[in-house]
Amino acid sequence: MRICVILEGCYPYVTGGVSSWMHQYIQAMPEHEFVLWTLGASSESRGQFRYELPENVVEVHEVFLQDALKLPPSRKRYKFNQEEITALTEFVHCGNPDWNVLFRMYNDDKMAPMAFLMSEEFLNILVEVCQKEYPYTAFSDMFHTLRSMFLPVLYTIGQDVPKADLYHTIATGYSGLLACLGSYKYHVPCMLTEHGIYTREREEEIIRARWVPSSFKHLWAQFFYMLSSAVYQRASMITSLFDNARKIQIDLGCDPGLCQVIRNGIHYERFCNIPLKKADGWVDIGAVLRIAPIKDVKTLIYSFYELKYHIDNVRLHIIGPEDDKEYAKECYDLVKQLGVKDVIFPGLVNVVEYMPKLDFTVLSSISEGQPLSVLESFAAGRPCVTTDVGCCRELLNGAEGDDLGVAGYCVPPMDRMALASALEQMCTKADERYQMGQVGKKRVERYYRHNDMIRNYQQAYDEVFEAWRGLDSV
Repeated sequence: MRICVILEGCYPYVTGGVSSWMHQYIQAMPEHEFVLWTLGASSESRGQFRYELPENVVEVHEVFLQDALKLPPSRKRYKFNQEEITALTEFVHCGNPDWNVLFRMYNDDKMAPMAFLMSEEFLNILVEVCQKEYPYTAFSDMFHTLRSMFLPVLYTIGQDVPKADLYHTIATGYSGLLACLGSYKYHVPCMLTEHGIYTREREEEIIRARWVPSSFKHLWAQFFYMLSSAVYQRASMITSLFDNARKIQIDLGCDPGLCQVIRNGIHYERFCNIPLKKADGWVDIGAVLRIAPIKDVKTLIYSFYELKYHIDNVRLHIIGPEDDKEYAKECYDLVKQLGVKDVIFPGLVNVVEYMPKLDFTVLSSISEGQPLSVLESFAAGRPCVTTDVGCCRELLNGAEGDDLGVAGYCVPPMDRMALASALEQMCTKADERYQMGQVGKKRVERYYRHNDMIRNYQQAYDEVFEAWRGLDSV
């Protein structure tokens, strides 16, 4: 089978998280050919892969959204029919456009992305939007905001489509649209796997974003909900990593009958024989993460600063790459400003080799799916302190039917004092820490094995094709 996986802002350009998952996923399915269809921001990233691609990756197609800004203005006047005007009007309203109509216009007919955005029709729709929904917003602001929203979308759906038997997107948003486009173009199924809920993550970013004026925050959120709805409606199967994520997908409009939970899995054998750290008078905490705002490393540093007032013989190892150079510098500067000692930045290391230095781990993220770093820590017998995001509480306490016990402490995100308190408890209660680590180890051994995950996805592909053939025969 030839499977096109669509990836936005991750593999193969950055390491860790979804990228590590994707790399291992492809390697575990040598019977399939994989085409990578990747979306990034800037073409400066073209070909800058952080992974040596597996042999069964047969093609890579790269799309960079900022390239849309380099397009020349369209001088050709396009005559829109009523069906197209209806679809475009829904699109501008961030409603429920007929994507098949838009795919035909921009992919089959190769309409220039700027043709509509420079047309009288766009202007008329925009005037109506402003009068009805944004009467107190400057028209010029609305004009430039909507053009900046819609140009990358129209550019994206105009891309050449690599041929495949199935399109599997690992997020909604722009990559979800490409999965829908591939399904439309070659009359084959598409499916969606969400590690986090894309729309909720974008909404959180928009709420915090300084670059989005408050009057446009709701509109930007609507825009991302519109993009996600496209693949929610078209996908033959929608998978998530845990039960609560599935419930959110259904609340967002997914057909419950198409939604399945497929848990993440790791190579338990790589970690299960790692020895516990030898007593040396220190307690060593590991944070295995990408140094990026979504991991909220700053709150972790503040919490460690508070912890050092109570415990002196403790060290914090912030392990991982600088995913955001500017944010990483802010973290380094914060350590200096606070004057906090014993914060170590070893960079990108082999976690298996580094784990013997650690007593337990911490994850301070403001958003997560089902973090592999927690599963790896558990497999090595290290308990975790995490924020209450994504699947973290379920990993620590166990899902329904899991009576193994508690494998760590869970605290609210961005709460430095709660995080400091949990770290202190983990540091001072060595016996409890050991017991929690053993619970985590048993949990991964029983429920989160890599081979089980791969078998479930292989079965999902079979089910998608069976359902698709059934529809074709009707």
